Amino acid sequence: MKYALRNGTRWEETSFQDQFLEKLYGGLAGRMLVKVIVCPGISRLGGWLLDTRLSRCMIPGFVKRHGLSPAQWEKQTFTSYNDFFTRKLKKGQRSFSPEKEVFGSPCDGKLSVYPVSPTGRFQIKHTAYTVDTLLRDKKLAERFYGGEAWVFRLTVDDYHRYAYMDHGVKSSNYRIPGIFHTVNPIANDLEPIYKENTREFCLLHTENFGTVLMMEVGALLVGRIHNYQGAGKISRGQEKGRFEFGGSTIILLTQPGKVTVDPDILKNSQDHYETVVKLGEQIGRKR
Repeated sequence: MKYALRNGTRWEETSFQDQFLEKLYGGLAGRMLVKVIVCPGISRLGGWLLDTRLSRCMIPGFVKRHGLSPAQWEKQTFTSYNDFFTRKLKKGQRSFSPEKEVFGSPCDGKLSVYPVSPTGRFQIKHTAYTVDTLLRDKKLAERFYGGEAWVFRLTVDDYHRYAYMDHGVKSSNYRIPGIFHTVNPIANDLEPIYKENTREFCLLHTENFGTVLMMEVGALLVGRIHNYQGAGKISRGQEKGRFEFGGSTIILLTQPGKVTVDPDILKNSQDHYETVVKLGEQIGRKR
């Protein structure tokens, strides 16, 4: 994996998760195992186990391994691993700029931005996708041709709650069923994944950035998506929902001529580096 910080630092890193997935997807036996793991029954069992009190034994090692700071959390004790995984941060740990022109990140994650071409195709880690197949709605996809696809890949050490980036009105939530699958780019290189994943999206009719499509993508094992509200008014920085355990992805589609991508993020994406961002951090500006 290739990462970049906002200060210009760049590096490459191969995590245990990446190595495991490379081996898992590299052979027939591994792929057969994946098909078993992603069955709904197995996924539900995994979710149940992570909701039990016994799963709390996993927390201390996770905190140490990823260098997390408990001082940032609202609470210090948890009923289960999932309770810990979806922990809330204290007020002030993440914030959006009050400046209306600032386009802030809806989540923590590793960000890549791609142009949505008139042909509807864009790249996610060297794998081509169309907005049409992502949304399963050609007319809706056409509204974003010429705009941008902002892909935020959340890893297990990221904050797994996400928020609205502007004031406005949201549509109802639309769910596209699928089978749970990994959103790790190594798997993506070997097998198309977004067609396989359960995902939810809504349209945000924002005050400053036009209509923005926001999509949450489930992942391997549990991959549970929890969005809090249906259609109605929304506010900048208001929490939209959360992911339970499982690496996850958020995708924003912006219309042409509405948002200017911050230059460093655009350059990193062109060079195939993911930019590490935090919820609320500026990633673009109103045009």
